[in-house]
Amino acid sequence: MATDRRKEAALGVLVVVLAVLGYRQLADTSPASPPSSNQTRPAAAPARNGGAAASVTAPDVHLDALNNDRPKPAEAERNLFRFRPKAPPPPPPSAQPRQVGPSAAAPPQPVTPSGPPPIALKFIGTMKSEGKTIAVLSDGQGPPMFGIEGQNVAGRYRILRIGAESIEMEYLDGRGRQTIRLTGQ
Repeated sequence: MATDRRKEAALGVLVVVLAVLGYRQLADTSPASPPSSNQTRPAAAPARNGGAAASVTAPDVHLDALNNDRPKPAEAERNLFRFRPKAPPPPPPSAQPRQVGPSAAAPPQPVTPSGPPPIALKFIGTMKSEGKTIAVLSDGQGPPMFGIEGQNVAGRYRILRIGAESIEMEYLDGRGRQTIRLTGQ
């Protein structure tokens, strides 16, 4: 038991001696500090070499220049609002009562003047399985949907063509077609 403690103590002393020697070795071989980017003052000599720091002089300040007359701003006509016409007043609110009807399961889709509302699916990507290309679609609410060309998706749409960067779909009732890009828009 006593020999184990002596070995541990000797090992501890050896580690401390090696740490001190390593620190001294690294401190002596460290490179000199890089020169300052501010060249207005001379660099101070390191205290380790026994040299004294160089004297530092203050920059010249011309206090009499602060008391000189300053030029006055020129008189100019400035109008910040001269380039904008006055905004027209907002239209008065309509007096039509809101119709209360049965609530729809889906939020109302904006109707474009050129056809049916846009298909509310995003094209996420494609997969290959058994030689067929499978489209991966999402409605943003549930799990992703999968489909191949000619297959019905979400009970409302049919996949017409699957490309590398887009998919062409149509409504089941034949109201119109839409191309959805891989970015989802």
